[in-house]
Amino acid sequence: MKRLTIRARLTLLYTALFTAAGAVLLAVTYVLVERQLPKTAVFKGATGIAGEAFQLPMEDRQAIDKIFVQQIDSVRETTLTTLLTQGGVALLLILGIAAALAWLVAGKALQPLQQITDTASRIAHSGRGLHERIALDGPRDEVKQLADSFDQMLARLDNSFDGQRRFVANASHELRTPLALNRALVELAITRSGASPDAQQLGEALLKVNERHEKLIDGLLMLADSESEITERTPLDLADVCEHVLKSVPMHASRVTRLLEPAPCHGDPVLLERLVQNLIENAVKHNVPQEGWIRVETSTVDGRARLIVANSGPEVPRYEIETIFLPFRRLGQERAGAIATRGLGLGLSIVRAIATAHSGKVTAAPRSGGGLVVTALI
Repeated sequence: MKRLTIRARLTLLYTALFTAAGAVLLAVTYVLVERQLPKTAVFKGATGIAGEAFQLPMEDRQAIDKIFVQQIDSVRETTLTTLLTQGGVALLLILGIAAALAWLVAGKALQPLQQITDTASRIAHSGRGLHERIALDGPRDEVKQLADSFDQMLARLDNSFDGQRRFVANASHELRTPLALNRALVELAITRSGASPDAQQLGEALLKVNERHEKLIDGLLMLADSESEITERTPLDLADVCEHVLKSVPMHASRVTRLLEPAPCHGDPVLLERLVQNLIENAVKHNVPQEGWIRVETSTVDGRARLIVANSGPEVPRYEIETIFLPFRRLGQERAGAIATRGLGLGLSIVRAIATAHSGKVTAAPRSGGGLVVTALI
């Protein structure tokens, strides 16, 4: 029973109740008919009275009485047997019809729950449907209260995520101004004719730190924008986007293999270009110096654009695959690196957020021998 659906369980329950009611009705009918049928005790001796009237011998009276009683018993038994057999057959036929009706009634009764399930499923799969509501109509029963509670939960989650994105965007915008001012002041200080070599070296180090902070803020802004719902989509080809990005990203002597087949899709061109750029830059950064290679593939799978970026490099533990998609999370060996060479920990987070905003997904798998294979479906 635990493996059956609620609809199947309700159907079985309705059918069982109807079966019990039909069996009770058949039993009551049997008892009532059995009491109304004539009994042999009533007719015993009746032929004796008729025999006296017709002056029949005693032997003939007894023989007639015996035959009459046998006929009464036969009629009584046949009637009750027919009632049971034909009533049982009729009950079975009606049970089949009742089961079909119970299945339809259960489906109708569970239709509001199916509407709630469909809405929750769309939100879970799209990842950007928090603005959607069930808005169930009907009387304020238990199902209506459940749907309203679900809508209230979605509204609170929607407000929470919107507030978080607004906070990140506002904070990033507020931080851009002092960083730009710091960069201008440091550049002015180190370009003066009287600046000492130590001051110039310190200024260059400050500029690198400032540049890293600016990239961090840009990454936070991009992450906040990519986590917003995509409202306008433009037709484009991921193969063209990859070709454009490959021309602009420095490869540091890495061998690049291009397998760019047409991969049409609909989406935000700026965000999808950032997705491709982050994947390729991540493949270049985490590679084997002078001997590394990168493979970029585009194709169409089941009507969706697919991008695969594979690279050589150090081995990636399978248990850390999901970690690299979290914001500000990097693999263990990178945490001790220098500030200038360490990543921000936002690249693949932005990639996944952009893919999810386009109702797609991104997966990664370690290569045997080292490196990573990242697949994006848009």
